[in-house]
Amino acid sequence: MSIVSIIGLGYMGLPMACLVAKAGHTVVGVDVQQKVVENINKGIPHFEEKGLKSLISEVVKNDNFKAYNTPQSADIFIIAVPTPFIEETKAPDMAYVNQAAKDISSVLKKGDLVILESTSPVGATEQNVRDVIEKENPVLKDKLLYAFCPERAIPGDTLRELVENDRCVGGLTKQAQEKAVQFYESFVTSEVTSTNIRVAEMVKLVENTSRDVQLAFANELAHVCDELNMDVCEVIKLANKHPRVNILQPGTGVGGHCIAVDPWFIINAAKEKTPLMQMARKINDNKPRSVVEQLVETINKNKNPSTKIACMGLAFKPDVDDLRTSPSCLVAHELRQKLPAEKLIFCEPHLKEHPEFNLVSIEEAVEKADIIVFLTAHSIFKEIDIAKLKNKTVFDPSGTFGSKLWNK
Repeated sequence: MSIVSIIGLGYMGLPMACLVAKAGHTVVGVDVQQKVVENINKGIPHFEEKGLKSLISEVVKNDNFKAYNTPQSADIFIIAVPTPFIEETKAPDMAYVNQAAKDISSVLKKGDLVILESTSPVGATEQNVRDVIEKENPVLKDKLLYAFCPERAIPGDTLRELVENDRCVGGLTKQAQEKAVQFYESFVTSEVTSTNIRVAEMVKLVENTSRDVQLAFANELAHVCDELNMDVCEVIKLANKHPRVNILQPGTGVGGHCIAVDPWFIINAAKEKTPLMQMARKINDNKPRSVVEQLVETINKNKNPSTKIACMGLAFKPDVDDLRTSPSCLVAHELRQKLPAEKLIFCEPHLKEHPEFNLVSIEEAVEKADIIVFLTAHSIFKEIDIAKLKNKTVFDPSGTFGSKLWNK
């Protein structure tokens, strides 16, 4: 077993660290946030993820995993830091990866394996990892092994998917590829596939961009069904009975750190060749605005000046506390700009508090609101007694109850 350093203990890095430690490796995690490091070393995760609390407690207690603020010596280094895009230009923002590469350059030694897991544009492992390390520490030139292996996991089911989903590994050299495959096979139970490094980088982008395009079709179909006075959920349900049709469900929009971001990495590299991808991004980015417009129209039909509106769910997807690029948050922010504060109620059952929104319980939101808008289809919302919604106006763009709008 190896000493493994994981740089970035966020939504993917921390679960990964715990699983690698459980597999028998010694893990030294690194994160720049002091509070995060302190909590991890107490066995306390800083976000909600199914099974993570008990697993982190176990591996920390067994001394298999310890977190630090600065890089430590290891045999394998995994970079798992954010890769957002620059809003103005839509170009990839590789600052976090560049910084991680700089930071570890001082503790690397001959023969170490450096793996980039952060979703990145094609060529990033060479340009933003290898080249940065060798510039910072020229003595390491041609003495390290480099590989790329993107995570395939979803918030809410990360621990299972990191182990059970197939992995795609690309290495800059055959030796790097073989060593990386051997490492992933030490804790991944499904197939670990080898390819060249640029293909591995592209595969991850294609996976998320494919989802984005499919979601754009579903969201556009929702607009069409609204125009023709149809229930889009029923249309999709019946269409999906065809053996070769699998339409995704429309929603409030597309969020999270991957699907709403990664298409721009391909678009930025080939603007003239990606009109479909660009249109999908436009459709999905505009969906929260169209939800606000429909909701404001619904509110205007209610002539009562004391009408209260409950925004149910702020997370970007069901059953998580992850707010990254959340379309539900965008809707909530825009409503707050358009309506008096006393009219709005916010409920996010997976958060204890929010820096901007005063959160209330599900029960209080349902009791006090006249109009209830389900922005995120959390499972717990489906447990609401429908009888309590009987005299409410319910707006359901997330499809929580399988229908877009009732009780108009």
